[in-house]
Amino acid sequence: QLQLVESGGGLVQPGGSLRLSCAASGFTLDYYAIGWFRQAPGKEREGVSCSSSDGSTNYATSVKDRFIIFRDGAKNTVYLQMNTLKPEDTAVYYCAVEGRDYCSGKGLYWGQGTQVTVSS
Repeated sequence: QLQLVESGGGLVQPGGSLRLSCAASGFTLDYYAIGWFRQAPGKEREGVSCSSSDGSTNYATSVKDRFIIFRDGAKNTVYLQMNTLKPEDTAVYYCAVEGRDYCSGKGLYWGQGTQVTVSS
């Protein structure tokens, strides 16, 4: 059974860092594009970053130069390293399979989400 499980969320002060993990089971992440999305209260879900199977990545303008997406094939896990966090980064973060190989901007299979709160 295909499953994605996020972890690593929590409460952090502005300027701090967090690393989110997206662990996959039931399939091999190597062949799929994996994206991170987030949804803040009262707002629509938005794409944050995506990693294609060939190693290419993309980022939303709001997180570029602060967030880094990377994979560990041995652990079948995709990570989102979040640095210089801002209060506006507060949201539930989800990882999702976007498709075979390439990022599409749309999630096909979703994890359950992990809460990130940036506050002093």
